[in-house]
Amino acid sequence: MATPVTIVILNWNGRSLLEQFLPSVLATDYEAFTILVVDNGSTDDSIAWLKSAYPDQVQVLALDKN
Repeated sequence: MATPVTIVILNWNGRSLLEQFLPSVLATDYEAFTILVVDNGSTDDSIAWLKSAYPDQVQVLALDKN
């Protein structure tokens, strides 16, 4: 049985980086993981994109400022 882990990704206006690298993180074969993206007040559409593209796979913690 795998130990549960949380993968925390910090984001600030990084939609293009999330698009590029998040699929490889999600492709892990580890059994017990959660992905949490902590957004530091992005002004791009990072949060909307995450909620649209990965509504069930990624949790988002949106902060007001960087």
